[in-house]
Amino acid sequence: METDRTKETLPAGTRLLHIGPHKTGTTAVQGALFAAKERLPEHGVAFPAHSRHPMEAALAACTRPAKMGDTAPTDRHWTRLLEQVRATGTQTSVISSEFFADAPDDGTITRIVEQLGGTARVHVLVTLRPLAKIMPSQWQQYVQNGLRMGYEDWLEHMLRKPPYEQPNPSFWQRHRHDRLVERWARTVGPERVTVVVVDDRDRGGLMRTFETLLGLPVNFLHPAADTVNRSLTLAETEMLRNLNVEFRGNGLPEELYSRLVRNGAVLHMKNSCSPTPRDVKIPTPRWAVEAAGAIGAEMAERIRTLGVRVIGDPALLSAVPELPLPAGPEPWISPEAAARALYGALAAAASAPRGANPARTVHQTSSKELVRVLGHRCLKRLGRR
Repeated sequence: METDRTKETLPAGTRLLHIGPHKTGTTAVQGALFAAKERLPEHGVAFPAHSRHPMEAALAACTRPAKMGDTAPTDRHWTRLLEQVRATGTQTSVISSEFFADAPDDGTITRIVEQLGGTARVHVLVTLRPLAKIMPSQWQQYVQNGLRMGYEDWLEHMLRKPPYEQPNPSFWQRHRHDRLVERWARTVGPERVTVVVVDDRDRGGLMRTFETLLGLPVNFLHPAADTVNRSLTLAETEMLRNLNVEFRGNGLPEELYSRLVRNGAVLHMKNSCSPTPRDVKIPTPRWAVEAAGAIGAEMAERIRTLGVRVIGDPALLSAVPELPLPAGPEPWISPEAAARALYGALAAAASAPRGANPARTVHQTSSKELVRVLGHRCLKRLGRR
């Protein structure tokens, strides 16, 4: 494992493919790059996607389904992104989506790399965080996509019930990080793979790493304010999980879930309510934290043998975080958060005419539309004040 080339900038014209995986700082990176999109060409860099996160393109490239109830991605989404990448010419370009980590096999990875310009131009970037920190965030994300299983039951299935594929087979496809790195290194070669171990204690470290790799000035990239992608609290997640039980049990159409629940109630609640000290985070039991630490140590050791470049401290992957005291407060959801969620669902229902397509996510919305919507919201809030 190499650690002595961490300050090297990638060659001009590289197509940097950031594959995540999920919950490793991808949203912050995508937001910062998209916010700097107009200024990047001054430094020979391009962010070719038309939105912050080209999720549909990545899903189509990896032949993966859309989120529950969302419009199915098509080859057109991937083809459009490829055209935008080719239009960058000799500039260094960045393509970032955590859904590339879901590529199911070597054949899919090879096709993606070839379509992006082949191993002569593509460099793969993998960002990693400790598994113990990923698990609660990933569970609540699955709940936002319809999962009905409680957290401890989910951990039992993921960590103690071989072959560890139910209820979410995508979890280990994404988060067995050593195998993820190995799959992509087999196609592009280990010399064209960089692994970044994210240190949560260094809040700006990931941005500085991207600046170095892309040859950008220091402090060029800044995390964009994004409450939309914050993790749900334990109470918020449990409220949604119980709603999922009712929703699935009554056989309602998935399109309704996408429009009214995920892109209505949940999106509005996350966008308008920030957690307070009274809100309880999702607690992971000690046995699961220790199991995650042991798996992290295995993964770090395996990555060590692959010959890829590693930036950061691989020992962090096996770190066991301090657990909160067991006698914590009961999960509690504020009346405001509940009201915001209900209003979000009602607003989504009222704004969509009968027979309309499901609401677009923030990833599917152009920057011009986002600016217009956010500006309208700011004016409304100023008016209330």
